[in-house]
Amino acid sequence: MIEVSSLSKEYKIVKKKPGLSGAIKGLVSREYNTKHAVNDISFSINQGETVGYIGANGAGKSTTIKMLCGILHPTSGEVKINGLVPYNNRKENARKIGAVFGQRTQLFWDIAVKESYDLLKHIYRIPDQEYQANLAYFTEKLQLDGLLDIPVRQLSLGQKMRCELAAAFLHSPSIVFLDEPTIGLDVSVKNHIRSFIKEMNETKKTTVLLTTHDMQDIEEICSRIIIIDEGRILYDGDLSSIKHKFGHKRVIQFELDSYETLTFPPSMEEKIEVIENKSTNSVMVSFKQDEITSSEIVSYMMSQYQVRDLTVNEVKIETIVKEIYERGV
Repeated sequence: MIEVSSLSKEYKIVKKKPGLSGAIKGLVSREYNTKHAVNDISFSINQGETVGYIGANGAGKSTTIKMLCGILHPTSGEVKINGLVPYNNRKENARKIGAVFGQRTQLFWDIAVKESYDLLKHIYRIPDQEYQANLAYFTEKLQLDGLLDIPVRQLSLGQKMRCELAAAFLHSPSIVFLDEPTIGLDVSVKNHIRSFIKEMNETKKTTVLLTTHDMQDIEEICSRIIIIDEGRILYDGDLSSIKHKFGHKRVIQFELDSYETLTFPPSMEEKIEVIENKSTNSVMVSFKQDEITSSEIVSYMMSQYQVRDLTVNEVKIETIVKEIYERGV
């Protein structure tokens, strides 16, 4: 489905020298720095997989997606999408993929949403029966009834993103690239979009490659994640494995009857991290399960303080990813 082998993308950035003399010299001879946006990465994605492709700003996520879509040519390496080299077969590749790039629209700004869909029908040469069936299905699932006759420029961000998703899936692509599809949206709209993406994957076996900074998107949609940093892949594996491998920390939240300054014995203090919240009379204790047990911490807290309630939480994927960035795999 998606095959990436030794893929790299480099940019040459002009070194600018200060002052007027530097500007004049730059007209005659230039020096360059080389920026490795993507550096020798390889992975494969099978049909029907939902993969989270995550990394910090500037890590190389969007550059990778643009090469997979055929927008950018790689400096070296190879990409195949459904057996096609995307940057050599852009039109044929575009017919088989869908994409949503954050707040960049693929709809036509000054005309009604329905008219945009009609244009996309002709662009992708969608058979009329398939087009009508898909449009009816997406209108119901994404609640587009009251939006189809409104010009795109008059839609709110959440309304526009729902319309963008319908446009990306309208021609029944086998692969959909989603770059920050929930950025800037409220909780209700995010949940609606996540449910729709999961349903499309489950019912139509659409392969989804998702880039996002919202770890809740990853946990709810993806079964596998690829972590990239400075153009290199740090981790590639399923979500449950990364939690098992790196999720050795747990968190216990205690709610106290009244706020007290907490003290722990030295033998315990060096094995835990404590975050106190005076306004809510609560305290969070994080710890590594191989160094100290939750029962030891709970027993100590119950014997020393008036504990009203407690909650034991597994470590979040966001915390694991942060640790991988800071410490490596």
